[in-house]
Amino acid sequence: MTLAAPALALYTHFPWCVRKCPYCDFNSHALHGAVPEQAYLQALGDDLAAQLEAESEALAGRRIASVFLGGGTPSLFSPAAIGEWLARARRALPFEADAEITLEANPGTIERHRFADYRAAGVTRVSLGAQSFAAPQLAVLGRIHSSDETRRAAEELHAAGLDNFNLDLMYALPAQDLAGALADVEAALALQPAHLSHYQLTLEPGTVFGGRPPPGLPTDDLAAEMQHHCQQRLAEAGFAQYEISAYARPGRQCRHNLNYWRFGDYLGVGAGAHGKLTRAHHIVRTTREREPRRYQAAAAGRCTARIVPEADLPFEFMMNSLRLNEGYARVDFERGTGLPHARIEGVLARLAERQLVEPTASGFRASALGARYLNDLLLEFLPATMHTEQAG
Repeated sequence: MTLAAPALALYTHFPWCVRKCPYCDFNSHALHGAVPEQAYLQALGDDLAAQLEAESEALAGRRIASVFLGGGTPSLFSPAAIGEWLARARRALPFEADAEITLEANPGTIERHRFADYRAAGVTRVSLGAQSFAAPQLAVLGRIHSSDETRRAAEELHAAGLDNFNLDLMYALPAQDLAGALADVEAALALQPAHLSHYQLTLEPGTVFGGRPPPGLPTDDLAAEMQHHCQQRLAEAGFAQYEISAYARPGRQCRHNLNYWRFGDYLGVGAGAHGKLTRAHHIVRTTREREPRRYQAAAAGRCTARIVPEADLPFEFMMNSLRLNEGYARVDFERGTGLPHARIEGVLARLAERQLVEPTASGFRASALGARYLNDLLLEFLPATMHTEQAG
């Protein structure tokens, strides 16, 4: 099969936090002492340079369409350090003129007027980790900020001209009722964000909450009711849902995340960062050393690389694209995987009979029922399931 190169993004991981939250399963580590800015920037630069050298053929002529500075808490790094990293990345690989550059920030780590400095450093979009505006919920979630700090951070964003910002907001929190979930949405809307990520608290394996669930979690029925009413309120406020947990004002969808969901390519740089790159005849996924000190000590660009087997490509494509309300187009499946769409039409027919997917003008999307049970739906695209279905 021959593959066409999709859009290209750059993800940079900053692994430190002031404190590890009990629900978080991201690669984050509590910071002890000062942030090692220069040492980490050097490791990032060496990592990127090694990738560009190793993948010179696959990256030839390509430009970065978006950058996401994630964590951890990237806002622990100074605006000067963020600017230095973006400048180095631009020297290494050309950026699109209108590249979207997102910085994740914790309201509890932002000093007054710092957002103006981040904007001057090249940041064009911010994702602010609010999670809730209720003090009891913030406490049980282990957050280090208050609702007032979130409000001040939003004011600073507007004042800095960074009105294209996202608020992360969770629901189905311990001891939360429907009124509390809706109150959080109202508080978020009052800050006039351009985008909201509204997602249910989940108990991930390997986290504190995964081992010791907090008391007072809402029932599944109550969580579904919260989701329904919050979705209605967001729609009334002009926020269109375009992905399972993503809502945006017109034209303010997160371009970087859309690239993930549309099976685009991305270079992953930083401790624990993942990457995906389309070569001429296969797709390769990479993973870097998770522990920050080991990452910095590793030989430049050292990573684990895995060529995605052809049999896994339908699942990998659907795992991303079926999260989108619009679904996917047949032509995008064929361009992204190099496989004929006929390869999966039997599975789609069976899922359509169960009312889990529905056709669109150009392809398929998850139905409302399918979106609710997306993990179960996706299992149908695993190689073993597809092989059984085709054999039958």
